[in-house]
Amino acid sequence: MSIASMAPDYIRSIMAYQPGKPISELAREMGLAESSIVKLASNENPLGMSPAARDAARDAIGDVARYPDGGAFALKSALCNKFGLAPEQIVVGNGSNDILELVSQAFLAPGLSAVYSQHAFAVYPLATHARGARGIEVPARNFGHDLAAMLAAIRPQTRVVFVANPNNPTGTFVPGGELEAFISAVPKHVLVVLDEAYTEYLAPEQRYDAMAWVGRYPNLLVSRTFSKAYGLAGLRVGYAVTHPEVADLMNRVRQPFNVTSVGLAAAEAALGDEEFIARSAEINRRGMVQLTQAFAELGLEWIPSFGNFVTFKVGDAIGINQALLKQGVIVRPIAAYGMPHWLRVSIGLPEENARFIAALRRALS
Repeated sequence: MSIASMAPDYIRSIMAYQPGKPISELAREMGLAESSIVKLASNENPLGMSPAARDAARDAIGDVARYPDGGAFALKSALCNKFGLAPEQIVVGNGSNDILELVSQAFLAPGLSAVYSQHAFAVYPLATHARGARGIEVPARNFGHDLAAMLAAIRPQTRVVFVANPNNPTGTFVPGGELEAFISAVPKHVLVVLDEAYTEYLAPEQRYDAMAWVGRYPNLLVSRTFSKAYGLAGLRVGYAVTHPEVADLMNRVRQPFNVTSVGLAAAEAALGDEEFIARSAEINRRGMVQLTQAFAELGLEWIPSFGNFVTFKVGDAIGINQALLKQGVIVRPIAAYGMPHWLRVSIGLPEENARFIAALRRALS
């Protein structure tokens, strides 16, 4: 009998999360120069990080022999000033993935359950099953959240409902009015986790004030990240805004120094660089048009997206993906999300998008 067999069944049954293929890995596999590879697989900001964040990170490097501020005072203060919050409402995480894990640690256990949608972020079932809880996956509607069905799926043992808006990997979006109506109808003993990793890419007319909802709904948690529009994916900084009692529970299970000093400094600076975020959203808007026009010309089906990526149907996704990889273009297969005939492509710089489109034409032919 191996030591691994001693782990709980619910741990041994988990399939490990598969991230987008790194550039260095493809270079080794295909014998390509790293500089020749275009990575459009992980929804990263093609502009990189803002100059303000880069300067702050560079300054913070000189003090890395010291532990970071475990209470994230400066970043929390910046968040409070920007959104009108109180520090006790905020939990800072090692990326928003960490926030999702902290939720599951604080609220899930064997015998309890969490509700999430089909085709939603893979970490929801991973975090749920890692606590021995039951995952209730609700069939999607038009590749997005069927909120009425999710509400009906809640059981007495349910403690968490995960909602991604916009959703990854499909890019679908629930308007604010529908979303708040859902939150107000969820039983008060169930925590609604509203995952807004891509909210900075929404057009002004699509925005709603989720931060204000936190004051009205004690069972709401809003999760955001600095990994996408803010361009800090490699520094791993995310945060949650929720009721102080919920935040207190999450902080009890949070690792003492879960975010680095460099990450905290860069995130604080990035939060104030509104010009960079506006430029990132504009690049994204133009890239979305560039990609979807190409899909239309190629006769491909795609899902209208509100994030910084587009999911499109190619039939032989495995074959097309391999053909793209041979050309030094990395996109994301999403068979693990129950979509074996689809690929997801992140929006890059105009020249990166053009490189992908040319490679896709060759792969399809």
